[in-house]
Amino acid sequence: MADSSQPLRDRVAIVTGASSGIGAQIARELGSMGAKIALVGRDAQRLAAVAGQLTAAGAVAEPIAADLTSGFGPAEVVDRTLARFGGIDVLVHAAGIFQPTPFTDTTDEQLDDQWATNVRAPFRLTRAAAEHLGDGSSVIFVSSICGHVGFPNSSAYCATKGAVELLVKSLTAEFAPRGIRVNAVAPGNVRTSMNAHLFEDADYERQMLDSTPAGRVGEVHDIAPAVAFLASPAASYIHGSSLLIDGGWVAS
Repeated sequence: MADSSQPLRDRVAIVTGASSGIGAQIARELGSMGAKIALVGRDAQRLAAVAGQLTAAGAVAEPIAADLTSGFGPAEVVDRTLARFGGIDVLVHAAGIFQPTPFTDTTDEQLDDQWATNVRAPFRLTRAAAEHLGDGSSVIFVSSICGHVGFPNSSAYCATKGAVELLVKSLTAEFAPRGIRVNAVAPGNVRTSMNAHLFEDADYERQMLDSTPAGRVGEVHDIAPAVAFLASPAASYIHGSSLLIDGGWVAS
C-alpha cells in the first residue's frame, strides 16, 4: 500500500527557479512528499544551500546550475536529471522575472528578457523533457494574476503570463491523451526576493492590501502546497486548469 504521507515517493521532479522564493519552497514541499528533486537555477551557491536543506530534511536533491535561456540549457537539465535519477515525472516551471515599467518606457530588451525567461525557457524545457514524460506525469507552470487580469505598468510581464495561460491549455490538448497533466498556479502578490524592493514602499504595500479581499500579502508557503497537490495522484483528473492563489484579488 502506498504511503499516504508521501504520495510522491520515488517520483522525480524538476523544479526551476529553485534557488529562492516560490521555487525553493515548492522544492521543499515536493521533497517532503517523497519526491527526488532536481533543483534548477543560475546560482550554484544558493542552489547548494537549498539542496542542503532538503537533504537535512531527509529528501534527495540534485542541484543543477544552468541558464535555461541559453541554447543548450534545457537539454542539459534534462540530461543531468536523467543521469542522476533515471526519469522525470514532475516538471515545475517556477523561474521567472518581473520588470514593472510603464508601457511607453518599456524597452525592447525588457520585453525580450521577460519573454525569454517566462515563456521561451519553459516552452523549450518542456519540449526537451516531453519524450521522457509518461502516463501520470505532471507539468506545472507558475503563472500569475497578470495572466488573468490587466496590471498597470506591467504590460510586458502580463503578455508573458497570458502566453503561459494559453500554453497550458494548448499543451493539455496534446498531452492529456498520453496521461500527462498540464496545469498552472497563478499567484497574486507574494513576498519574494523578486519583488522585495517594491514592498519597501509603504504606499505600494497599502495599495496591494487594499486590492486583496483576504487583507494580507501572500507568502511562498501559500503557493507550494497547491503545486504539490497538482503534482500528486489526488489531481489525476485535473487538466488544463489555472488555480488562482491570490487572496481574492481577481474576484474583487
